[in-house]
Amino acid sequence: MVIGVRQMLGTLVRPGWLTGPIFEKELRVSSRRRRNYWLRSIYILLLAAFVAIVWLGVVEYQGSTAFAQSRMAVAGKRIVMTVVLFQFFATQILAVIMLSTAISDEAYHRTLGLLMTTPINSLQIVMGKMLSKLLQLLLLLGITLPILAIVRVLGGVSWGYLLSSLCITLTAVIFAGSLSLFISIRNRRAYAVIVRAMFVLGCFYFVLPLVLAAVLRVGWAPGFGNTGSTSSIGLLALLMHINPCYGIGHVTQVMLAPGTGLQFSWPTHCTIMLGLSGIVLARAVQVVREIALRQATGQLELTANGRRLALGKRRRTDSVEGPVKRVLGPAVVWKELRAPFIQGVDNRNSYIGLIITVVALLGTYWVVSQDGSLDESFVHASYGLLFVSMGGIFNIVFSATRITSEKESQTWSLLLATPLTSTQVLFGKAVSAFRRCLPIWALLGGHLAIFIFAGYIHPIAVFHLSILILWLTVFVTGAGLYFGTRFNRTTSSVVAVFALALGLWVLGPIVGGMLALLNNRADRVVNYMYFHPSVQTELIMAGASGTDNADLPLAALDYGNERILLGAARRAFGVGRMTVILLGTGAVYIGLGLVFFWRARCRLRRHIF
Repeated sequence: MVIGVRQMLGTLVRPGWLTGPIFEKELRVSSRRRRNYWLRSIYILLLAAFVAIVWLGVVEYQGSTAFAQSRMAVAGKRIVMTVVLFQFFATQILAVIMLSTAISDEAYHRTLGLLMTTPINSLQIVMGKMLSKLLQLLLLLGITLPILAIVRVLGGVSWGYLLSSLCITLTAVIFAGSLSLFISIRNRRAYAVIVRAMFVLGCFYFVLPLVLAAVLRVGWAPGFGNTGSTSSIGLLALLMHINPCYGIGHVTQVMLAPGTGLQFSWPTHCTIMLGLSGIVLARAVQVVREIALRQATGQLELTANGRRLALGKRRRTDSVEGPVKRVLGPAVVWKELRAPFIQGVDNRNSYIGLIITVVALLGTYWVVSQDGSLDESFVHASYGLLFVSMGGIFNIVFSATRITSEKESQTWSLLLATPLTSTQVLFGKAVSAFRRCLPIWALLGGHLAIFIFAGYIHPIAVFHLSILILWLTVFVTGAGLYFGTRFNRTTSSVVAVFALALGLWVLGPIVGGMLALLNNRADRVVNYMYFHPSVQTELIMAGASGTDNADLPLAALDYGNERILLGAARRAFGVGRMTVILLGTGAVYIGLGLVFFWRARCRLRRHIF
């Protein structure tokens, strides 16, 4: 009995029973991939840039030494807050991307069934994949610890904040990675996993709090009509403990202004998040076991619904009913246009998600109207930023996966063996990427149509936003197709395009701001920001929306906004200059996009295997 207890304790102490050889295999593969080292280097550069711009923004470069020393504590707080928030959002996005193909590669390469014939069980498969990717993210979190420890010496930041923020970030990363891994089991395409995981996280982090806020304000539920009631405060506290964004915001607020906000227990929050992650992983283990056993017994269809679809397809193929559909126009474009807008199991889940998104959007309109601010320009500027940001992210994901998904499914060589030219293949993939982004742009178009009809937005905003969407689509699609030809893995391609976008529209303004502060040339940064897509969106919507602007003639519209342009002196300009700025920006980015298309065409038939 004693020997049995010792063996059981020894098994629990050694983590090999949980991870198995899958974990060691993934670590060996990850250590040989250059993209992991590039990821760490880019992460450090972005982090250093954020810290530098915060430092220069708080401590005057040419001020006196006494004044600079008096600002050290403030600078320490701002730098720590910047680092914490940066790693909170960045690591969750990376977790979703890195685990988007964790199980699908094994499932669709028919190797899960082989793994089940070995002593490796489904728990070790799931945990080995999960922990191997999380270890790479833990290295990124470990990179920030020396910076936080050094900056804390400046004062104003407690060790409690560093510990609580690190634990909240880590549990949020585990939950996001678990969700992405679970979704990847039944989805072969990495972009589908990324989009669905982002959608679920967005609903969990933002839509759910918005719905509960509407209930608290309006009183749909009994006893929740007053926001100051005990029931409302209890519901708000519960929401805080299951929402990582709420939790990180609360501990940051307490660090900046101690003694404010509701009571929040970050150990309780972390325990709840770990519990939710455990539930998701337990379900993933069960599904992986079912799929692996089917493959081991020769049942290659992954789900019961998939078996029904395959059976129906075989029946339709066996029966000669109707004429064979002819290919009209470019073959790749014809094939991509025949695919549904949103792929899924019978498309039902995806369409349900789209309907929920529209209902949630209408709900936000209703909530904002209750505040009486639906006719304000800043509200429509916020909606414009939301739609353009979502459209840009979706465009990055779809364009970067058009070619790599063909490579991963081993159909790329077959496509290149056809008489199609490289231009025809790239054009078809570009059309496919744009078409899959149409639901997002349709939401933006619907928003503009509704509020133009209501008299809250000037019609010129449609023309200006069309120019913005055109050059953004051409540039991002060209870059995505180019990196798709350079890499064989979807994850690498997506990360490369995201890195390009961050370099141009995040790192570029930060470096420009640093140089401007050092040389007292803020006007150059202002001129650079005119070419930023987010700044252009906010300028368009702030200058052409609101009841004060919607009824003005074109000559009277004013697009100058010092709040947007880094607090610089106000520069009033009209619709003519705004159009020239958009056309000039569009010419530059469309030219760069066409260069990417050309380079993709040159590399299309290189390194096929």
